[in-house]
Amino acid sequence: MSGTDTWVLASHNAGKIKELTDILAPFGVALKSAADLDLPEPEETESTFEGNAALKARAACEATGLVCLADDSGLAVDALDGAPGIYSARWAGEPRDFGRAMQRVQDELAGASDRTARFVCVIALARPDGSVSHYRGEVVGEIVWPPRGDAGFGYDPIFRPEGEDRSFAEMTSAEKRALSHRGRALDLMVRSELRSLE
Repeated sequence: MSGTDTWVLASHNAGKIKELTDILAPFGVALKSAADLDLPEPEETESTFEGNAALKARAACEATGLVCLADDSGLAVDALDGAPGIYSARWAGEPRDFGRAMQRVQDELAGASDRTARFVCVIALARPDGSVSHYRGEVVGEIVWPPRGDAGFGYDPIFRPEGEDRSFAEMTSAEKRALSHRGRALDLMVRSELRSLE
């Protein structure tokens, strides 16, 4: 990417906005959010993480004429055929209650011996020329019960990454980012899109 110093993050999530602002700032990229620009959140009508991320990034790009990035992420549980997947936030209902969503995962797993799961994050980067790039990050682990830890958000308290003793919610934000699906997708994007700006 050349000469682009302002990007738009198609998100109203304050935590996500801060995380990406911190990551992109050293590369000279200023980040505006959908909240800053009063952009509406488009309905997520696609059937994949890639499709929903691209839909959100394209909508913001068309509205602003700037390079825009969006992510779609969720928890995919093997024994539940990949659910809740792209519906991870919807499992929490409105207003969002991830305590209820975590309980639903546990209830639906019932006595399943396979508790393998993965967090998936796909970042889509949409450009004014119409092109879109995708970056996918995954972290494999297992569902634990009862929930553990008070940090993080979403399903973090019931997800223990492979090779770790603690759930994501028992880790510091720096520890989680080093392992997380979003961290991996962001690292791929930074290496591909921003290495020329270093």
